[in-house]
Amino acid sequence: MTDSNPDSAADPFLQPAAFLRSLYRAAVVRALPLHNTAAFLPPPPKGQTLVLGAGKAAGAMAQAVEALWPADAPLSGLVVTRYQHVPKRPPGLKQRIEVVQAAHPVPDAAGVTATERIMDLARGLTEDDLVLCLISGGGSALLTLPASGLTLSDKQRINQVLLNSGATIAEMNCVRKHLSRVKGGRLALACAPARVVTLTISDVPGDDPCIIASGPTVPDPTTCADALSVLRRYSVPLPAAVTDLLDSGALETPKPGAAAFQGHQVHLIATPQQSLEAAAAVARAAGLKAYILSDEMEGESREVGKVHAALARAVANRGQPFQAPCVILSGGETTVTVRPPAPGVPAGRGGRAGEFCLGLAQALQGQAKVYALAADTDGIDGVEDNAGAWVEPNTLRRAQAAGMKIDAYLERNDAYGFFAGLGDLLITGPSFTNVNDFRVVLVL
Repeated sequence: MTDSNPDSAADPFLQPAAFLRSLYRAAVVRALPLHNTAAFLPPPPKGQTLVLGAGKAAGAMAQAVEALWPADAPLSGLVVTRYQHVPKRPPGLKQRIEVVQAAHPVPDAAGVTATERIMDLARGLTEDDLVLCLISGGGSALLTLPASGLTLSDKQRINQVLLNSGATIAEMNCVRKHLSRVKGGRLALACAPARVVTLTISDVPGDDPCIIASGPTVPDPTTCADALSVLRRYSVPLPAAVTDLLDSGALETPKPGAAAFQGHQVHLIATPQQSLEAAAAVARAAGLKAYILSDEMEGESREVGKVHAALARAVANRGQPFQAPCVILSGGETTVTVRPPAPGVPAGRGGRAGEFCLGLAQALQGQAKVYALAADTDGIDGVEDNAGAWVEPNTLRRAQAAGMKIDAYLERNDAYGFFAGLGDLLITGPSFTNVNDFRVVLVL
């Protein structure tokens, strides 16, 4: 999604679904790397400039650096992004940074190969050299180098169990950092003594760089004991030898205050709050009041949907706490606890945004004059081909007419099947950025 005119919006009263899509588009455009990189680029160094990076926005971030870096200054490097997330190269833009692709959210062998190459490039630099690290959401899976005693198969299994467990992104990335040879600041250690400048796009509540992509270039305040606690909390099995390594502290990450990070810089070039504010500006330009609840919402997606529904019903029926017409915006990273399907029932499909919409629609019960959209700003909700979905006052009525029981779809985590059956999936393709969940409720 690369609409160059995010300020244009459909009439919210005549075309509410199109209006909601225009707010999502404004949020995504605000987070595109080319719009946000120039102010944070350092001058070329005395030595070489090496670009390393990982994430769902890494390809677009690399192109932004190529477009903005002086043509006569040396520039080279390698970044890894998710399959299908390499943007089309603008005419005349010379490629100086290699972009490779790997799997997300569960890592694969291509990610391991890319990470090994990145670590090889980082070694042997001098204090005259500059490393630009381009980090965005998705980097935890894409930048993969299992710790001693772990295989790729082990990492894949652990990732999948955590993804299905309902663990928060901070909990998952605490584990990932301690089971890796590149995350939790270890990439920065490999770059020493070169200067490291990290440009990052935040996809985590709180915008903490040590959580984004598991913080490969920043010190890690979490411990092996913290990682073990998360693994035990969610009953994630580990090889005995790795448990022993964690228990002994042998897999500890470099900590804040370590000399290796002295002189390094980290810049947040795009954040969820900025994107929510961009969407709010479009809503206000259309004559509506706009309220941002938070850019840090977490919790079970369906339950967060129910809370939004209760708020929307209060606005629609009582004029509290906000006056209609208005839009209510929120961001963050919710979770989905995947339930095993009943015998003979196919497994459900869908991601956080779709499950939010299921919970919302169920709780709204056809509330008049309330419309909503939820989508992931990277354009992919979970592992499906949709960014998210939308809800209208007639959503439940249309579902009932089609013989679709929303409770059954929620039970098997099948948001994709429900909204596909109604024709209410939002399909945009990859956006080439990622500032996490985007949710908007329109009350007319």
